Amino acid sequence: MEKHTILIVDDESAQRLILSGHLKQKGFNVLEAASGNDALSIVNEKLIDIIITDFKMPDITGLDLLKKVKATNPEITVVIVTAFGTIETAVKAMKEGAYDYLTKPIDLDELDLVIKKILERQQLLSENRMLKEQLVDKYNLSGFVADSKKMESVLNFAVRAADSKASILIRGESGTGKEVLAKAIHFMSPRSDKPFIAVSCAALNENLLESELFGHEKGAFTGADKQRRGRFELADEGTLFLDEIGDLPISTQIKLLRVLQEEQFERVGGSYTLSVDVRIIAATNRNIEQLISEGKFREDLFYRINVVTIEIPLLKDRKEDILPLIDFFIGKFIKDTSKKKAEFSKEALDVLIRYDYPGNIRELENIIHHSIVLSRNEIISTDDLPLGIKNLKSEERFRKQTNAMTLPEQVETFEKKMIIEALHESNNNQSKAAKRLGISEGNLRYKLEKLGLKKK
Repeated sequence: MEKHTILIVDDESAQRLILSGHLKQKGFNVLEAASGNDALSIVNEKLIDIIITDFKMPDITGLDLLKKVKATNPEITVVIVTAFGTIETAVKAMKEGAYDYLTKPIDLDELDLVIKKILERQQLLSENRMLKEQLVDKYNLSGFVADSKKMESVLNFAVRAADSKASILIRGESGTGKEVLAKAIHFMSPRSDKPFIAVSCAALNENLLESELFGHEKGAFTGADKQRRGRFELADEGTLFLDEIGDLPISTQIKLLRVLQEEQFERVGGSYTLSVDVRIIAATNRNIEQLISEGKFREDLFYRINVVTIEIPLLKDRKEDILPLIDFFIGKFIKDTSKKKAEFSKEALDVLIRYDYPGNIRELENIIHHSIVLSRNEIISTDDLPLGIKNLKSEERFRKQTNAMTLPEQVETFEKKMIIEALHESNNNQSKAAKRLGISEGNLRYKLEKLGLKKK
């Protein structure tokens, strides 16, 4: 069984010695830090499960350390220790995410009990994630996984909105899960046994989009060799999801507004009026208010689709969701392999938790798929991660080094780094490396000599 790692943070060496010796006897890996800043350095380099930190320290307080640790890795459990024992300190610590609060001198039996509860809680959270995934599958909410307070708030808001027929606008960056949330709202609504129909407003040109939404009659345009029902008809009594509605052409916006107001429309090329009962959920990653000011989006349509607004936060702002999402995607992709199971090493998980995910959940999903496909073993290591992810720590060290340099020094350092990488990837073939870098072979030889890389 893998040992848990506990970090003791206290400027008093005697206190660290007592706690460290006791916890080592209990079978834990124990690390020590004499200050809050030393602790942050250790957290950035090591895999930590629990931090036991003094409240009053010379550089930063235990409360400040708690905030910074939670911002970096919310999976680390923090216990605050203080000699003052004030209720105010305890309340502040608990509000910022501390698991518990101990007073000096520490009762070692009490400490053991707190750690036992922490480990039991971590085990329970892991089991709850598995149970939640089973419930997700049961109710067809595939892909909707959320443990963070931010996403719990989003889900609670969605549950309240689901029971009505009100139009909903879901806002968020690409890859945050807007369509998954739209499906969740549909399946939580009274319309759950009716169709959920999705259409991307950005994927089709104006004529094709109108046909897609409203259908067309035979002969309505070249190639219309038969009558076709549109998405509104298919979604009757159910939910129509309009993705990327900010890209909807103005002429189509006018027709959509009429359907929302009157619940009636005609197929393209038709004269017969059809009535529908459809609940609209729209989504966008664009600033609709700015589009309105530029005359690219109708304000009256905006008010129609924006009865309820739900904002989905970026994945980097809700890191508590990363681990349950990883578990979910492992379960999704392991079925396509011959592996019986797959799990990430602690080092690989540490890299995944620290990464900022500019592509949000969609990028995380691709990373997990990539890693499972390329891994030869059931334990997925950092070597199995995509190149840009597994080099994250070296990139961080590179940024720290260059921040202390002048601009010419930074340019030279970056140039050296690119050349070395190109040569490595080209097996030291200068011609291939030059092509990778987009320069001539002669220019590469000149740079090798100028930067002192010729012998290397």
